[in-house]
Amino acid sequence: MSTLGIYVHVPFCGKKCGYCDFYSVCYSKVQAELYVEAVLRNIRHYADKSRAVDTVYFGGGTPSLLTVEQLGAVIAEIRGRFALDPNAEVTIEANPNTLTPDKLAGLRNAGINRLSVGVQSMSDAELRLLGRSHTAERAARAVLDAADAGFRNISCDLMLGIPSQTPDSLAASIARLAELPIQHVSAYILKIEEGTPFDCGEVRASLPDEDTTAELYLLAVRELDRHGFAQYEVSNFAKCGFESRHNCRYWRCEDYLGIGPAAHSCYGGQRFAVPRDIEGFIGSPVQPTEVTDEHPCGFEEYAMLRLRLAEGLSLADVPEHRADIEKKLPPLIKAGYVRFDGERVSLTPEGFLVSNSVIETLVF
Repeated sequence: MSTLGIYVHVPFCGKKCGYCDFYSVCYSKVQAELYVEAVLRNIRHYADKSRAVDTVYFGGGTPSLLTVEQLGAVIAEIRGRFALDPNAEVTIEANPNTLTPDKLAGLRNAGINRLSVGVQSMSDAELRLLGRSHTAERAARAVLDAADAGFRNISCDLMLGIPSQTPDSLAASIARLAELPIQHVSAYILKIEEGTPFDCGEVRASLPDEDTTAELYLLAVRELDRHGFAQYEVSNFAKCGFESRHNCRYWRCEDYLGIGPAAHSCYGGQRFAVPRDIEGFIGSPVQPTEVTDEHPCGFEEYAMLRLRLAEGLSLADVPEHRADIEKKLPPLIKAGYVRFDGERVSLTPEGFLVSNSVIETLVF
């Protein structure tokens, strides 16, 4: 039985963060109910009992704004329409302010077993600069409450290159996170997206320069490793056995089905996307989609995605390209960007910093 991951994009936020370019709208109880009905409709449309769903991921937006009953209904519908693996990884992204002990107990009972908490920083000053509504203490409380509720797979987001962030403040954030009962960290460099409120001269002027940002990234890699979080992807770090199974589907070119406005899929031999339009999603019997790639996971895409992973690319998987890749390796190895053990090509942390250009050199 072939496996499948299901991604559900929940496009609601209590407040839009100034740096965020993900599709979201202001939460409305009435619209959320209509949205959930549309999600259930689409799960029924794609139903396939021959597919073993082993990962489910509620992303957003702020999925934890949905009620426990709504989330439970979505999981129950997936279970009824697909072959949901009893050991499936079921993740929800959550804002710390939405996580109360009662909500966390309800999430566990609904079948969610992995949390991704949007912490971003353990410095209150940095959180204020980001416009986040929670404090470091509130984030810590949410994680501790989650552990008390029985969650044993908790991830925290950490942002690098925040305005006024220093190596000392980042190291302090990592140390505070490492004291918490978490198993995974996603550490992203802040990118100013065009058209967002952060896309202005004042914010850009307050960002660390390129050299400092590189220093912050490499420091994060070292400090997270020191605290037991091994790097397994450009921006992701985990204790042994706690890598995100769902996200690894993306990097390994495995099938996933996306449901909801702005959701993407690699399913049925195609890549397709749903428009960023909640009204269109709610108003359609079946979500509208646009094909973005009719022949996904060819050599270039496969190699690019594999090289995002610390395990890298096995040349045995691409024998027809082996000689060309090996020819390009020596200067990249000498520069400290790439490792090669005679069989597998992988990027170093320094290589991940300039991954786009390194991967372009190797693959194109």
